[in-house]
Amino acid sequence: MNYPLLLFFGLVPSIIWLAYYLRKDAHPEPNSVIQKVFLLGMLATLPAIVLELGLRSLFSFLPFSEGVILILYIFLGVALVEEVLKFFVVRFFVYRNKALDEPVDLMLYMIIAALGFAAFENILLLFGLGPSSPVSSIVALTLVRLVGATLLHALSSGTFGYFLVRSFFDGKRKYLYVATGLFVATLLHGLFNFYILQTEGLTKLLIPAIILIGLAIFVSLSFKQLQKIIKLRP
Repeated sequence: MNYPLLLFFGLVPSIIWLAYYLRKDAHPEPNSVIQKVFLLGMLATLPAIVLELGLRSLFSFLPFSEGVILILYIFLGVALVEEVLKFFVVRFFVYRNKALDEPVDLMLYMIIAALGFAAFENILLLFGLGPSSPVSSIVALTLVRLVGATLLHALSSGTFGYFLVRSFFDGKRKYLYVATGLFVATLLHGLFNFYILQTEGLTKLLIPAIILIGLAIFVSLSFKQLQKIIKLRP
């Protein structure tokens, strides 16, 4: 197993979910924009690493117990940082792009940015295994990321994207929608990470599975709801 193949396996989970969600778009987005948003999502992983390492050190100086510091780090130092950076990709590249011809596209672009982010995470993890790792270990990690963290990134950002779309429809409560979307995405992202990393037994898998299923249902229904709203608008 060499590094090009590790790169391939790192991209596979994101490509699978990207293909799935692109099929939900009745008016396909330009490939060039999709590729740029995906790539920028990958690049957003780099400042995320720097910020997460910095916040880990910063939180260690707080006068709290180790448990409280750990919770702060999981929710604020990781989940919040990652959700904000994925949003920045869309906010600064997509908002003023002529490809954004329908507000509902924001949900899709948030998912695309998130899948790029997850792809780079996957690549780093696989590279960490090393090129001499057994194929079985590489495939197993790829499958776990496919139905776990990669999907989580897509769904949490897709949920955030729903609230961004609603902010377009209700200018008076624009910032409330944005703040709510960020809060919900961060909370569920943090809860997923907490139960995966800090619990044992059935809850280690059950709670994350419930979060993923709930988010998947919400995102699916949100796409349908927003498409109906757009059809009814003059």
